[in-house]
Amino acid sequence: TLAADSTFAFNKAVLTKSARTNLDSAVIGKLGTCAEVKSVIITGHTDRLGSQSYNQKLSEKRASAVQSYLTGKGVKADVIDTMGAGKTQPIKSCDDKLGRKALIECLAPSRRVTVDVKGPAR
Repeated sequence: TLAADSTFAFNKAVLTKSARTNLDSAVIGKLGTCAEVKSVIITGHTDRLGSQSYNQKLSEKRASAVQSYLTGKGVKADVIDTMGAGKTQPIKSCDDKLGRKALIECLAPSRRVTVDVKGPAR
């Protein structure tokens, strides 16, 4: 799971430098421990701010950004599946009485991307 604060800016789907570093160590590094990569499932998530349809599209764009990065690093595109979960799987709830900036900060853990890799070990 890659946290949004190190992966994407709020309301964005462009990978940060920190995100690329995390992907290199957390995903690319671990792919090397597989004898064969059978599947890579990338799921984008958002916080609850915004409409369901907007967040669905944003989560899909986040997953696609990670997919593009991984294929650029040599991961075969045909083993990657992406999906967006939108705001349907929050991992943090926050009080609406917080100011907007504090609410955005509080909800950061829900803005994330998960990457699941399946394949036998070497």
